[in-house]
Order: sequence, then structure tokens, then C-alpha cells
Amino acid sequence: MADVFLSKLKQMRGEMTVPGDKSISHRVAMIGSIAEGVSVIKNFSSAIDCRTTINCMQKLGVNIRESGSDFVIQGKGPDSLQEPADVLDCGNSGTSMRLLCGLLAGQNFPAILTGDDSLRSRPMARIMTPLNENGADLRGRQDNRFAPIYINGKRLTAIGYHLPVASAQVKSALLLAGLYTDGKVEIVEPVTSRDHTERLLEFYGVDVLKGKPVISLGPNRRPRARNFVVPGDLSSAAFPIALALLLKNAELKIRDVGINPTRTGFLDVLQAMGAEIRIENRRLQCNEPIGDIVTGYSKLTGIEVGGKTIPLMIDELPLLAVVATQATGRTVIKDAGELRVKESDRISAIVKELKKMGASIEESSDGFTVEGPTPLHGADCASHGDHRIAMALSVAGWIADGETAIRNAECVDISFPEFYDLVKIT
Repeated sequence: MADVFLSKLKQMRGEMTVPGDKSISHRVAMIGSIAEGVSVIKNFSSAIDCRTTINCMQKLGVNIRESGSDFVIQGKGPDSLQEPADVLDCGNSGTSMRLLCGLLAGQNFPAILTGDDSLRSRPMARIMTPLNENGADLRGRQDNRFAPIYINGKRLTAIGYHLPVASAQVKSALLLAGLYTDGKVEIVEPVTSRDHTERLLEFYGVDVLKGKPVISLGPNRRPRARNFVVPGDLSSAAFPIALALLLKNAELKIRDVGINPTRTGFLDVLQAMGAEIRIENRRLQCNEPIGDIVTGYSKLTGIEVGGKTIPLMIDELPLLAVVATQATGRTVIKDAGELRVKESDRISAIVKELKKMGASIEESSDGFTVEGPTPLHGADCASHGDHRIAMALSVAGWIADGETAIRNAECVDISFPEFYDLVKIT
């Protein structure tokens, strides 16, 4: 699948599940690998990025085998990782690289991390600087700004850091490095970011002390193996949710989705715009809240989004641009400059491609403004090699008049290989 060609959908009705959460899958693969004992991970993400993390952990000497749709991890404790015989290739996965920086900083061996052209152009100083300030020895290209990254692993004494901006990846890297210290581990974040790492460490028996805004580790820092069921990925569910909101007479239920409050910013914003969304069957599974999301066609109005809401929905902002084209009035996204250093410059990419389809959208330095509602028409669109841009434009294509081409759409495999098949079956 290189290019896809899409036409307007007439309806969307039914039930579905989405693949396991990508963010959680990365983290449970790493934490399970340094836990003591066997962990069976069910509903592990099908995303290529998460397979990359599995491959890296195997190269670090961890026995991980696939059993049907499960992964079985034979952990041997925090000190069981081995020096890799080769460079660890993180592909396109920024999460793999950034979290591995933390995990490997406190080992007793060196390692080198690299990635594809896109990953080697993404900022890594935000990870290397706080780790190095806490005694680690990480070195990168162009004055520690880019990968490849050389990690001279060594025992760390303590971790203390005030995050200048909210970042779940930086926080997670520091917490993973903190497992390899005997001293104080204390991280202060300006606003709450995704807390999957804290929840997982807690589930695996590590002493995690969560206050606002301080996260610290207690004396017990040795994870103990446990079986884990990964919830459905809310960031993946966002695409069929948005499509259902925009198609007349649509009715959709997505079962067993993670509804962690640090991830539901997109749902909260949609509801503020007038979306009819309800969550049924709420429950806690493996220390993560999950539920069934029910939604359908809704009349929407524009909204302004910025500040502390942005970290809670950073991955869904290109999709929100598509939704905003069908909302009445003006939608303004600000404080989202982080979008410019993702797999693509997501601000520039989504604005450029939606303009081809007739949208009234303009970019700013840290976001964009959309005027709606505007009928969309088919166009020849570039994915920019970015999975979230490709899927957002696909939603636009399914509500547009005429045919829409999405070029190089295979990039959706990075996070959601089943994307096109799932929409077809509803």
C-alpha cells in the first residue's frame, strides 16, 4: 500500500476495537524486560514503532517471544541487560530512543542509538541535557542535539529535575534512569503530562510517590513481573470517533479503550464543541482506566485550545484541524509549537494539505486557525511520511466530495496498521 484513494462514506455504524495503546506498549516492553520473572503482555500494540522497542530489548539480551497476539517477556531484574553487539536502531520511533536513553544511562556498559533520517533530525537535547545534568554521559551529533546518541552507561547517584515544559517522554526517561540510583529521585513538572510510566511502575511494584507537581521514587525500585493487558489506544480511536462525528446518521461504539485522564484532552475538547460522546462500562484494568466510547453525528461549534490542554492531546491536533473545518465559527489552536518537531512539521503539513481540499485554515508560529464550516473537496494530498497526517487527511477524504488521494499512506503502519481495514468494516 503506497497510495490510497478515498471517496465520501455514506454511513458509519457498528462496533469496533482498536489496537493496544502505543505509549503504554513501549513502556511495558521496557519495564517488563527489567522485572524479575515472566510477564505475559496481551493486546500489545501492532505499531511498527512498538516492534522497534521489542527488537531493541531483545538486542539488550532480553528473552521476548511472540505467542499469538501476546508477548511473553522473561525478565531477570534491573541489572540483567547486556551490552548490545551492534548499534540499536530505533527506526522512526522517538519514544523508543528517548526512553532507552533513560533506561541505558544507568547501565554498566556503552550503547549507541540511531534511527532513520526523520528521527535523526528530531531534537534530542531535551533528553540528553537533563540526564547529563544528573550525572549521565550521553553524547549526540551537533553539540548533543541530534542522534546518533552514544551512551556511556554508569551508575547514577540521584535524579532531581524541574521540567521547563511538560514532557511525558523526558519525565519517563528520568524515572527509568532513577531505577538505577540509590539516592533521591524527584521530578517536578509544570503541568500534568501522560502518567503511563508512573502507573506501570506502580503496577509492577515500584514505590512511586505522586504529588502535584512532584513525582518521586521510594526505596523499592525493583519491578516484579506481572501479566498486563494493554488498553485500546485512544489516539488511534480518535480517528473513527472524529469520522463518526462528521458523518450524518453515524453511530459508533469503540470497546475497551484507555481513558486515562492525561490522554482525554481530545474528547474533552470535542464535547466542548458540542460533540455527543459518552463513556460506558468504566473500569480499572492493570492500573489504567478503560471504557467503551459511544458517539455519532453531532453539530459542532468552534473553540480556542491552548495552554495546559495541549499536552493532553498533542497527537490529535492535526485531526482537530479536520474536525474544525466542519464546525461553525472559528477554531484557534495555540501553544502547540511542539507539533513542528514531530515526524513532520505537523502545523505546516496539515495546513498545506487541508487548503488543497478547500479548507479555510491559516498557520501561526505555534498553531493554526480554522474558519468553518467549509465543504471539502477531493484533492491529491501528501502524507509527509507522517502517520497522523495521513490518517487525519483520510478522515477529511471520507467526508469530502470527489476522490481524495493520500500519497505514501503506508506510513500509518507506524502506529495503526489496521486503520484502513477497520474503517471499511463499520
